[in-house]
Amino acid sequence: MKTIDELLADGVAGRRVFVRADLNVPLEGTTITDDGRIRAVQPTIAKLAAAGARVVVASHLGRPKGAPDPAFSLAPAAARLGELLGADVAFATDTVGESARATVAGLADGQVAVIENLRFNAGETAKDDAERGAFADQLAELADVYVGDGFGAVHRKHASVFDLPARLPHAAGGLIATEVGVLKKLTEDVRRPYVVVLGGAKVSDKLGVIDHLLEKADRILVGGGMAYTFLKAKGHEVGISLLQEDQIPTVLEYLARAEKRGVEFVLPVDVLVSADFPDLKTKAPANPATVASNAIPADEEGLDIGPETRKLYAAKLADAGTVFWNGPMGVFEHPDYAEGTKAVAQALVDSPAFTVVGGGDSAAAVRILGFDENAFGHISTGGGASLEYLEGKTLPGLAALED
Repeated sequence: MKTIDELLADGVAGRRVFVRADLNVPLEGTTITDDGRIRAVQPTIAKLAAAGARVVVASHLGRPKGAPDPAFSLAPAAARLGELLGADVAFATDTVGESARATVAGLADGQVAVIENLRFNAGETAKDDAERGAFADQLAELADVYVGDGFGAVHRKHASVFDLPARLPHAAGGLIATEVGVLKKLTEDVRRPYVVVLGGAKVSDKLGVIDHLLEKADRILVGGGMAYTFLKAKGHEVGISLLQEDQIPTVLEYLARAEKRGVEFVLPVDVLVSADFPDLKTKAPANPATVASNAIPADEEGLDIGPETRKLYAAKLADAGTVFWNGPMGVFEHPDYAEGTKAVAQALVDSPAFTVVGGGDSAAAVRILGFDENAFGHISTGGGASLEYLEGKTLPGLAALED
């Protein structure tokens, strides 16, 4: 895989360099609530611009239906990128149309442009190879060189991620190089004990990574909505908590495998419950109750791990050599249900281990809850991509960058 430093050594001055970034940031209206992904790719863009490249930045945002939708415009991300670069960033109001062509043609050496949301064109995510390839052909007309640096999208077989690199000389950006290097530390050269913390809503989202990590981890801690399927599998009442009953046979198999292999599988011993899901907009007081995890009332829902579980999980993390964390412990967006996620984050900060926050909601949580990002070994920009890498899958966007 060619690196950006090798690309720069070849010379990029005056060349149009297409950077597939991940600017898929959360928005409230046009306000960015977490700019972590923009900050993560900014060094690659700045390095190319400083070398005299004419940088064309492209990304998706959200899930528009293959047509323009103002709610998913990249305009706010382009404006924020300009602030971080300390330079004007041009913005094209389409992907491969008149505005994109004119904007790119107007770039001088060292200037940067962002084209509109790639998913405004149905060809970006098309299942049909020919349709996807046709869109990649149009994108290729905007550039001379391709740099892949959108780690959060490398698990997608999309036109700008998989097909476009085949049409242009290509290299991996600095962010992708960093992300892959970190993930190798979680799979090839692990300091032990290796502790994995998994949370989030659905156990089905994590089955592949659990299956794979049962062969590698020493200890797995489970929280979030997915914990209730495990608790139900052990015969406990979970009330109206999130539950994927169809996954119980698989969960039971994993618990049995963990016991056989000597992998410590740790579930909550107490939880915060309520009969009403919290209002995340007003954040009105929810007044939750704390109950043992085997005593959840039938008409109440578990929304966070309880104080005893927080202590337990902190203790299980204290002696770790390596920690991978993906998924919050509860509805952290509401202050009454944020303490579990906060406790896990603090335990990682306090640990001497190599700590990796696996993107997605976990990465958003550590920022929202006010933690210093530098206190963690690495905060990934790609939740789904990180999980699929740890499952041992081939990621299309990484495969496309191989020579």
